[in-house]
Amino acid sequence: MTRSRLLKSLFTTLCIALLAGCATAPTGSSSSGALAPAAERLVVVISVDGLASYYLDDPKADMPTIKRLAREGAHATGMKCAMPSVTWPTHTTLATGCWAGRHGVIGNSYWDREAGKSVPFIPDPLFDKDEIVKVPTIYDVVHRAGLKTAAVCWPASRNAKTLDWTVPDIFPNDLFQKYSTPSWLVELRAANIPFWMQEAWCKAPTGGPARDWMYARMAGHVIRTHRPNLLMVHLMDTDHVQHAHGPQSEEAYWICNHEDDRVRDIYEAAVAAFPGRVTFIVVSDHGFNPFTKEIRPNVKLKQDGLIKMEGNKVVSRQANALGQGGSTFVYVLDKERRAEILAKLAGEFRSVEGIEMVVEQKDYARFGLVTPDKDSRMGDLVLCAKEDYTFSDSAAGTAVVVPVSGGVRGTHGYNSEQPKMRATFVAWGAGIRPGAKLTDMDATDLAPTVARLLGIDMTGTDGKVRAEILAK
Repeated sequence: MTRSRLLKSLFTTLCIALLAGCATAPTGSSSSGALAPAAERLVVVISVDGLASYYLDDPKADMPTIKRLAREGAHATGMKCAMPSVTWPTHTTLATGCWAGRHGVIGNSYWDREAGKSVPFIPDPLFDKDEIVKVPTIYDVVHRAGLKTAAVCWPASRNAKTLDWTVPDIFPNDLFQKYSTPSWLVELRAANIPFWMQEAWCKAPTGGPARDWMYARMAGHVIRTHRPNLLMVHLMDTDHVQHAHGPQSEEAYWICNHEDDRVRDIYEAAVAAFPGRVTFIVVSDHGFNPFTKEIRPNVKLKQDGLIKMEGNKVVSRQANALGQGGSTFVYVLDKERRAEILAKLAGEFRSVEGIEMVVEQKDYARFGLVTPDKDSRMGDLVLCAKEDYTFSDSAAGTAVVVPVSGGVRGTHGYNSEQPKMRATFVAWGAGIRPGAKLTDMDATDLAPTVARLLGIDMTGTDGKVRAEILAK
């Protein structure tokens, strides 16, 4: 080979090598098509508790940030939440991609059949995350992929080992600080973010809008200081205000605007720290119904002789109802007569004013529920109320349905298929296809979709990756 031909051959080989080196896989994938964790990306998931999907189309709801994100990014007309449609089950569904019957957080509380008392899940006073959540969460999966995780007041995450920076959704200061990341509390104190006000602000008669202000600043701090890849934030006061004053009240519209400001605060911190590399997701856990009447199933059980009282005190129970807002779990405690009592109660409750549906165990799978033979914490029947009704645990008096004093109030927990129980879903930023719209979405779809945005496959969920909203 001549010298000129040798030089030409070497030059061609070098060019081919350089071109091959430039053909690297895009973020979140590899040249073989497999996913790879996206270490330079941030996904923020903010749950605005109780922000019904109907507020997105309500002109009275002044939410400029959330509505802009919906216009510029992707959104769902409504997201189906867990059954019952209350805070702890749906937040755990959002985090796991599984319905309540699989992940184990079956309600805001349950009835302990042996101890004869109600046991709360909300707000994480008793159990660590690993004691009650039976399947992997999105933050477990992201952490195990080598990425960094953070959470601000995410329900059912107490003492989660896979959250690198966390403060729990707990009211008392002693427990709140015990289960927070110690080094982060030191940093928050130095930044004058007043975590020591947690209990006072949670118990404030006004519901504590200041606490959501504080949570937004915690979120901004962890973004700027520690640069996590996944941040999950729970803003709470939309729920509290609507319980007190009803949905779409003047007070509800005010709190929607207040929470939109907090979303804006976190958004500004995220886009500044991760320009062009942040995906911002706003969701809620349930919608809201107004109500003026309450149903007292335990009065009905008392009339049937299944609850016995002396004065105002219950002295024996063969059955008990435990409310979840717009639904209630009925527990039959007489083991020998369970089938007989259940058949009788199912028929009787169907004729009670205000009850929309009686869900028997044969239909539990349709609603993602577990049967009590597999989990004794679960009720033997589930009663669902109509709009304008809620459930009460009271066994006082003789009336099964009573008016509520103080005017219209609000609640949730109803049949998750009710249109007004649909939750919010908005996604914007890196990896999101502008203008995409979902006419149907389940809360189970969130976790696998977030995983995909971070270049991770999350398998074994009840949901699916919503590829329709993802950029090609």
